[in-house]
Amino acid sequence: MQTNASCASRVRNSLKTQFIADALAMPVHWFYNPMDIEKAFPGGIQRFEAAPEFHPSSIMSLHSTSRGGRRAHHHGKPEPQIVGDVILKGRAQFWNVPNVHYHHGMTAGENTLNAHCSRVLMRCLAEDNGHYRSQTFLKAYIGFMTADPPRHPDTYAESYHRGFFANLEKGLPPEKCGMVTHDTPSVGGLVTIAPLVFSERLRGASVPDIQALCREHLALTHPDEGLMQVCDRYVTLLCGLMEGPGEDGIKALLEDAAKGARGLDVAAFSKRNLPDNQVVGRMYSPACYISDSWPVVLYLAYKYRNDPWLALRVNTNLGGDNVHRGMVLGALLGLTSDGVANQWFDQLVNQEDIDREITALIDSANA
Repeated sequence: MQTNASCASRVRNSLKTQFIADALAMPVHWFYNPMDIEKAFPGGIQRFEAAPEFHPSSIMSLHSTSRGGRRAHHHGKPEPQIVGDVILKGRAQFWNVPNVHYHHGMTAGENTLNAHCSRVLMRCLAEDNGHYRSQTFLKAYIGFMTADPPRHPDTYAESYHRGFFANLEKGLPPEKCGMVTHDTPSVGGLVTIAPLVFSERLRGASVPDIQALCREHLALTHPDEGLMQVCDRYVTLLCGLMEGPGEDGIKALLEDAAKGARGLDVAAFSKRNLPDNQVVGRMYSPACYISDSWPVVLYLAYKYRNDPWLALRVNTNLGGDNVHRGMVLGALLGLTSDGVANQWFDQLVNQEDIDREITALIDSANA
């Protein structure tokens, strides 16, 4: 490891860039037609914007409010309403309306629910002197998600949140509440990983030990082996970039991380200079599934490694699950550049609180 001071500086920039990427993509999250993004925001998203009233691709009305996944007809005993009664209190009224934005009412520079969950983990780590304990996180996560009124501005909760609380309402112990649905192996599962990696690595933990801890953490909400294998590569990549490698080292780390991704040679892709909407949209889906979203993250990180702000804007304007892709992409690029963090962090709505939480995380890990 290089000096803790230099690593800590990269960690600070990485976490700041992660939250910036989330807020940047929020207004066009799950817009699946890039032309709809152009229509709503001529020239594409170039800065923080509020969520528009109309969402052309929204299928929130099809999502279950009582469990993970889509709505289904159930015979027999009615299922409890998770959305509105257990989590997202006061927000259920927006779920059964066509074309309502997933992040209805959110303003420019606000962060989405999963970003707030990353902050929950950051606070847990800082309060426990940099140590990760699953029971500590679960208690904090449950308290945060069930607060009334909600302690976040979001209207939507991903399938894994709804599934977790559906199982909790059934009486399952919290550590067994992760629900398996069609979208369990999704990039949203990686959103809380970076703070855990950074805290452990700054404390001197080995890469294999950090990978094991991240698997334990993922299993609480995303019990999927394929996603955990990607997480292993993500941990290795984050730890490698924390060392502050030069240009050749960055390229080598990204190329190595891509070796397990379906049909992806990031160096060859970069040389071909294909249009981004041909790579993302035709060759790889812009949706949440990790089989496509992880290659997309690596492709964008490699192609735009010398211009992180452009990388985040391209990711945003490609649509799909750009928010969660963006947080992973931002975490990677923030380790190699402070440019985005220095220019945009102060425009986040919660920047003062987030900055304090980042500082507390780093201080506790270095104590």
